[in-house]
Amino acid sequence: MSFLRSRFVQAALILVLSAVILRFGIRPPAPWSVFTLYMAVVFLAVLIFVSSDSDSWRGFIRPIRSTLVDPDQRVLRSALVVVIPLLLGYYAYTQAAAKPQAPAELRAVHPAPPDTIQFRGKQINISGAENPLRKDQASRQKHVAAGAALYIRNCVYCHGDNLDGQGHFARGFNPPPANFQDPGTIAMLQEAYLFWRIAKGGPGLPRESTPWNSVMPSWEDRLTEEQIWQVIMYLYDATGQQPRRWETAH
Repeated sequence: MSFLRSRFVQAALILVLSAVILRFGIRPPAPWSVFTLYMAVVFLAVLIFVSSDSDSWRGFIRPIRSTLVDPDQRVLRSALVVVIPLLLGYYAYTQAAAKPQAPAELRAVHPAPPDTIQFRGKQINISGAENPLRKDQASRQKHVAAGAALYIRNCVYCHGDNLDGQGHFARGFNPPPANFQDPGTIAMLQEAYLFWRIAKGGPGLPRESTPWNSVMPSWEDRLTEEQIWQVIMYLYDATGQQPRRWETAH
């Protein structure tokens, strides 16, 4: 157990456990930018922890100094001299190496939706599906109001107060968030298509959509099926657009 009393070992364990929890213990998974931000905070906290007093700091740097200068650590030093450059080189290669991609003219910003999707263990037909909430016209305004509240809580930061894709975070994204006021967006799409894109987000896009790496999150773990349909009703109501009907899609 004396091994675990080492400040260096304790710091390494904290960093490793934090990385595992932040990467695999959060559902839905946190975006990579959030993960790196949190890990930076943890790293700074660990530095403060190991440097809280002189004894702690000496205990932290002792194994590092031993590895660098002690004669009996020559084998370990030699291994690190080989392994570290190899790892850095491999990382640089994976970032710079060309990846097979479809020609730009074949990439689809609005790819064809799948026929069906799995939503919380339930199979939902996308091809030919209509918004089920529109069948009850008496509750239409109630659903639109609920969709508006959901939009303000979840969507306004990217898609904007005016649904024009000019939210607070929009300038940081490429491609930018969809502009729902543009008659070339939701007016050209069926409501079932929007359901698919909202439910599955950027991670649900097919391969042919790259490099349109949408930052749209997958909302199926945060919103119910009815809530997604309510948001869709609000989008069309607020923009004055009409959804494209399946019978005129061909």
